[in-house]
Amino acid sequence: MIENGAVLPMFYLPPIEYFTKLNNFKPNILLEVEEHFPKQTYRNRANIYSPDGMLTLTVPVSKGSKNHTKTKNVKISYDFKWQRLHWLSLGACYRSSAYFEYYEDDFAPFYEKNFTYLIDYNRELLELLLRLLKIKLPLQFTETYELTYPQLIDLRSNISAKNIPDTEQKPYFQVFEERKGFLKNLSIVDLLFNQGPQAINYL
Repeated sequence: MIENGAVLPMFYLPPIEYFTKLNNFKPNILLEVEEHFPKQTYRNRANIYSPDGMLTLTVPVSKGSKNHTKTKNVKISYDFKWQRLHWLSLGACYRSSAYFEYYEDDFAPFYEKNFTYLIDYNRELLELLLRLLKIKLPLQFTETYELTYPQLIDLRSNISAKNIPDTEQKPYFQVFEERKGFLKNLSIVDLLFNQGPQAINYL
């Protein structure tokens, strides 16, 4: 049984706050896969910095993925070419950043290969991000849904676009900051593409 750690959801290109928590509580992290899928969360969306300000990228899920569907059973929809849209958006937003081209080949396959389940897509992306950030973390997943975790900090609903991050975020260089100023708690890729190997020091 994990103790003195945290339970976190599985997100798509998670926000910086998520990795701050991961880094603080590692190695005692439990990842939630048995919950019922909540809509309009970071589980299938990520925020990046576009020339016009914050841009939300959403991974569409198949119809029928309602609130009573377990997160691990939610399927990705390919009714339209969202992968092409996301990849073009990432390129338009970050190609002029210091490290986009350095990491480009790592991320490209996620916008070419089809994944059936959102959870598998998010897990493989998380494994990549942890490797690029040089965070050593054994991935451990929930096996049943528990309402509470007495020995863990429950962060399953804390990290949300509707909540102000409770971790301090100092400004770092962002490509379009002269237009809209520094935007806090964007997807980890914003930090990675702008700061590269220094990203771990920021966290």
